Amino acid sequence: MAVPEPFVGRESVPGREREILEVGVHWRRLVQNWVARRNYHTVTDAVSVSLQFDLKETGRMVTVRFMTTKRLLVAFAADGHYLRHDQLAVAAAASNAWNTEQLNPMLSVWDVRGPRPCLAGVCDLPLTCRMTQTDFDALASDWVERARQMFTRCHQVFKL
Repeated sequence: MAVPEPFVGRESVPGREREILEVGVHWRRLVQNWVARRNYHTVTDAVSVSLQFDLKETGRMVTVRFMTTKRLLVAFAADGHYLRHDQLAVAAAASNAWNTEQLNPMLSVWDVRGPRPCLAGVCDLPLTCRMTQTDFDALASDWVERARQMFTRCHQVFKL
C-alpha cells in the first residue's frame, strides 16, 4: 500500500494540520488574523495595516505599521514623539546601545517623509518566507513586545 505524499504547503501536527503560508502572498491575512486576537486599534489602507497600543509607562501611543517593499514585510514602529535638535546625539546613543545589547539592530533615528526626526524601530521578514499563522503570531508578538521595551527604555533612561 502506497503512503500518500504530504500536502504541499502543509505541515502535519498531531490532531490537525497547520497551513504554511508564503508571507509575500498572505501577509495581510497573517497580520489581520494576529491583530484580531488582540485588543489593538487598527487601520487598514491600500498599502498597510497599522495598529496602535498604549505605552502606559510613557503616556504615549505606539503605532506599528506593517507594509511591504519589493522583497520584505516591514513592521515600522514609532511612538509619535519628534526629536528636538538637541536630542539627536542622545537618540543616536540610545539606538546604538539598544542595538548592541539586543544583538539585533532595529532602532534608529529617522527623518523619512516626516516633519522632524523621530526614533523608530524596524523589523522585517523576507516575503519569500513561509510560516504558519501560529509562527507568525509569535513573531509579530515578539516584535511588538520589543517595541514596547525599546520605547519605554528610551523614555525612562534617555528621557526621549
